[in-house]
Order: sequence, then structure tokens, then C-alpha cells
Amino acid sequence: MKDINQIARMIDLSCVQASNTIEEIKEVAELAIKYNCICTFALPAHTPMLIDLVKDHPSVLVGGVVGFPDGGATTNGKVAEAKELMEMGVDELDMVINITWLKAQCYDKVLADMKAVVEAAGDTPVKVILECHHLTNEEIVKACELGVEAGVSFVKTGTGWAPTGATYENVSLMKQTVGDACEVKAAGGVRDLETLLEMNKRGTTRFGIGVRTAKQIFETLESN
Repeated sequence: MKDINQIARMIDLSCVQASNTIEEIKEVAELAIKYNCICTFALPAHTPMLIDLVKDHPSVLVGGVVGFPDGGATTNGKVAEAKELMEMGVDELDMVINITWLKAQCYDKVLADMKAVVEAAGDTPVKVILECHHLTNEEIVKACELGVEAGVSFVKTGTGWAPTGATYENVSLMKQTVGDACEVKAAGGVRDLETLLEMNKRGTTRFGIGVRTAKQIFETLESN
């Protein structure tokens, strides 16, 4: 089994719910620093604070969310948000696709939306959030294919705002679709170490996890 540092380097500690408090954002930073987690996330208004909290720990990255949580912002709006987040100093971007366009089979628009953010991001990795809860398997496959064509670094299961997120089935499907063209991130539904390890076996290399769940995972690892 992977050791605690290997697990931590796959975890994006996330604090992106509307109900999250300033204290919880501080807790994200503290836990990420303690265990050397790969990345941390807060909603855009709180991202500068998160950057400041981890600034003395360069191995702990800070990500920014774009078009969050519904994906329905205009493409120009998403690009502007991405640029603002990069000016703040984020290391990665997690962008929600336009779910309505995808379901309407407006694939050119979905692709252009993703490409615009990827191009604006330059060398900053972009993870595209599919929000699988709202998609059929066929739509998941198509979204992954469009993400690869757009040049994203990761395809991601969800925002954590939908009723369901990552499942064994959807992470497997996503990995089978993208192959080695990009990586897979699971978010929403990763509630314990067993689930994380099984999803990792299925090709998932990054996990968006909240503080409480992350604490339980690290405590389990420390007790083994």
C-alpha cells in the first residue's frame, strides 16, 4: 500500500462549499502543510487568503476554480476569471464545463469554451470538471474526448456540489477514455482510504477531498 506521503501528494484539499467558513479555510492550509498535500482550493474570493497561508510552503500548491459550480458562465467570463486567479498566483485551475451545451450536443461550443481557458492558462494546468452526476455514460465519454482535444491536464468527476460525484464506474470510464492523454481526478464521494486506493488502482491520480474526510484518511494511515 502507498505510504502517507504518497497519498498526501494525490490529495487536493478542498474548501469550496458556500457554507465553508474562514476557520475551515485556515484548517485546510494547516492540514495541507502538516501532511504536505499536493494542492489546496477555496472559492475565488478566499483564494488570496489561502495563497498567503501556504506561501512559506512551496510544495503545497493553490488551485483556483473557474465557472464554479454550474459551468454556465460565458466563455469570456471564464477566461477573465482564469486570468484573475492566475494574477493572484494560483498553480492550477479547475474549470466546470458548460453542461447545458454538452447535453444539447453543442460540441463545438463545449470545445471552444475549454480551449479558451486552456489557452488563457498557458503553462498552468487545467482540470476540466464534468459533473458526472448530470451526465450519461455516453456524455461522460464525449466530454473526456473533448477535454483531450482541448488540451486539459485532467478530467475531473465533479464539483462536490452535486448529489453524487466520483464512483468506481465513472472514474474507470474516464480513464479508459482518456488513456495517457491526460489524468483523472475524483471529487465528491471519496469518503475513506479504501475508496481512494481502489480508485487509484483504476487510474485516478488526484483526489479532491474535504478537511474532515482527509483527517480520517490520514488518521487511518497513521494507525496502520
